[in-house]
Order: sequence, then C-alpha cells, then structure tokens
Amino acid sequence: MSGHSHFKTIKAHKELADAKRGKVFSKVAKLISIAAKGGPDPITNSKLRMAIEQAKIVNMPKDNVERAIERGTGELAGESLEEIVYESFGPGGTAIIIEAITDNKNRTLGEIKQILNQSNGKLAGEGAVQWMFEQKGILTISKEKIENKEELELLAIEVGAEDINWHEDVLEIYTKPEDLEKVKKGLEEKKIIIESSNLGLVPKDTVTVDEKAKQNCQKLFEALDENDAVQEIYSNIKD
Repeated sequence: MSGHSHFKTIKAHKELADAKRGKVFSKVAKLISIAAKGGPDPITNSKLRMAIEQAKIVNMPKDNVERAIERGTGELAGESLEEIVYESFGPGGTAIIIEAITDNKNRTLGEIKQILNQSNGKLAGEGAVQWMFEQKGILTISKEKIENKEELELLAIEVGAEDINWHEDVLEIYTKPEDLEKVKKGLEEKKIIIESSNLGLVPKDTVTVDEKAKQNCQKLFEALDENDAVQEIYSNIKD
C-alpha cells in the first residue's frame, strides 16, 4: 500500500511527545466509538476488535477505550460522529483518498479543502478516485520480528494471503477482506507476531512521480494527518 497507512501513522506517533499523544488518543477514540455502533462486544464486532487493536498499539488507557465504546453505544453522552470519505488529487496528479471521522461535516470539508489547496491538490468528484483502489485485509509485521523472509512469504501465501509488500520497517500482507481473520489466525498459530490488522484500501496500480512531487505529497500527508478528523490517507504513489 502506498502513501500513509493508518498503521504507519500510528507507529510514527508512538515516538512523539506526550503533548501530541492526546491527539492520537482522540483519533483512536473516535474510531472505537464509530465501530461500537455495531455492538459493544469485540468478539462479535470485528470492526470494534480492530479499533481496539489500534488502541493497544498506542498504549491507550483501558478507561479511555471503555468510555469510547460507551459513547458509541449511546450509554455515555457525546458528540454525534460521522464517517466521511474524500476523494482528491494531489501533487503530480496522484490519486488520494482521505477517510475522516467528524462531528461537523461542513467544518471538516473546509479544513480538508484548505490543506489540499496549500499543496496544489484539489477535491475530486464522487467516484473519480475510488475506482483506482480496492479494499483488502492488511496485516503488518515488524521486520525486526522476522527471522526468515523467504519462509514467511511462503507461509503467508500458504495460509491464504493474496500478496505481500516489503516496506522499510514492516511487511504488509494483503488478503481478501473476508479472509483477514483466517490469515491472521493461521500466522499466529505459526508463532508469527502480528503488529496490526485492519481493512484498508490498496491501489490497483501505482504511479511514479518525480522527487519534488513525492516530497510535496509527503508534506500534504503530514498536514492532513495533523487534522483531528483525518483517520486514514491512501495514495497510489509508487514507493
């Protein structure tokens, strides 16, 4: 997957000062609250289970998780949250999908527009970008936990993975959405330590851009990530 996956964003935040950790907790809490609308039990609600896994990655306190679940189920009063997807084009004509959770659609739309405009990007019409991506199950494994790359690649395919992609510090394993839990369980049974698992978007094809456009895209991703509503950022930039 190109661009920022949620996992990479969260991992980067693990090393930030406490002053910024609160912002990360806020984002994950929104993710949990949205997921909890489908039921408070992570055993039967896979979306909630994956959101709670994200909370564990950033060491979010258990009390915060429980409050977020209660807000999602309505047991605790809180803001009314909505999920929104923005399709856009970035520097070098790159395709970008921004997933957000907000309590004010108009405010967030204005903020996203401003961030894109400052980076020579623009919002696209509905469907203009979405077709370039497909949903996949995504498992990430830290390279420092990998003893034998070739054996792990073969094992991943053996338990049902569709594809794999090596990044600088992690291995991403892609599955059909419905096979995510099966592949995860198969790897864990082989004592493979899974860093995170979630459903996400993967570009069908990637594009190569020059170094300047790549740097501008990176700045755009960072600016978007600073926005309180933004949860996920996907692009079709070739690594």
